[in-house]
Amino acid sequence: MSSRHMNRPAASVACSSKRPAALVVCSSSRRRRKIADAAAAAAAATRDSSSWASLHEDLVSLIGWRVLAGDLRDYIRFRAVCPHWRSSTTCPRGRGIVDPRFHPRRWMLFPEGHGLYPGHGKLGGYVHFFNLSTGAFVRVRLPFFRDHCVLDSVDGILLLQRDQDTAIRLLHPFTGDIAEFPPLETLLPHVDPWLRGNKWNYLRSICAACISVGADGVVKVMMSLPGNRNFIFATSGDQQWRISSWRCGPSCVPLPFQGKFYMLHHPEDNSEPEVFQVDPPPPPPQQEDMNLGTPSLPPAKFIAKCPASTEICPPLYDLVECNSEILVMTLRASVTPGIAFPSPSTIISHIFTCCFREYWNKGQIIFHGNWKQWRVKRKWRHGLCSCT
Repeated sequence: MSSRHMNRPAASVACSSKRPAALVVCSSSRRRRKIADAAAAAAAATRDSSSWASLHEDLVSLIGWRVLAGDLRDYIRFRAVCPHWRSSTTCPRGRGIVDPRFHPRRWMLFPEGHGLYPGHGKLGGYVHFFNLSTGAFVRVRLPFFRDHCVLDSVDGILLLQRDQDTAIRLLHPFTGDIAEFPPLETLLPHVDPWLRGNKWNYLRSICAACISVGADGVVKVMMSLPGNRNFIFATSGDQQWRISSWRCGPSCVPLPFQGKFYMLHHPEDNSEPEVFQVDPPPPPPQQEDMNLGTPSLPPAKFIAKCPASTEICPPLYDLVECNSEILVMTLRASVTPGIAFPSPSTIISHIFTCCFREYWNKGQIIFHGNWKQWRVKRKWRHGLCSCT
């Protein structure tokens, strides 16, 4: 046999023996490079995040409280950065109502328009909230509106009425926390007898409401209703609403501010209008008479006077909240001419509607058609409106 034929297998073997070795070397190099790249990426990620994740717990907590002072939603995002930040800050769930720091003060339930009230079937259980300071929107699923309707919003906390028993409930829209209060029906015998028509019209028409929390964590609610010139109040867990032993003037419309009421009193002699403050009820003593009319709500106390000279006689003043302060405003005589009311197609119309609860809680827009009654559950929601 020729050497050519004898060498051919050897050459084949040599070639076949070299190729796998080359493949092994290449694949091993690639694996090493991948491992090295992964290790470098992990090290880079560790370097980038370690300085933040290793912040001292007290410092994270301090930063968290400052973020919360700006907006609750920012605080929730802050806690979601990493497990260390979440464990170093206080969880708002379970404290959303009893701790005023977690109240969503600048958030308001957004009126959808077209009669799409909270709980309408077309909304699928969702409602929108918008921030009055930043204009941000958030969509939240709230199943409570299947058998509840909203009466008011206080510091972002929704004041709801349960349909079947008229019980009042406070709902934090972002944490789901709830505080229970007595049914409105306990006040029916105390509606002024001279008021005509259905008494529910006056009980469900809330002029103003405010929420305060005592040092013991007890939540208190005060409300002003057009059906009674007394203030009504209750604490969480009470069985019935109580009524103040004193009455406010017929022209007083309270402004809720930081858990208290502020109101203007116009003397009959057209002298300087007076500003009064109504504090929440103090903690109950050990033995307290729980009957309605118990004088446990402190009387309104005088705090300031307004100038008597304005363009209108008698002078017209109003109290408004602006940037966490109370402003005293006076009305000019020619207030209506020159004002262009906003179109229903603008966002201003939706925001302006929030001042008129009888439109706001029914998903309607003010100046866009006539005010309508509830289309559903009229038995439970008849007369539900507001005088603000």
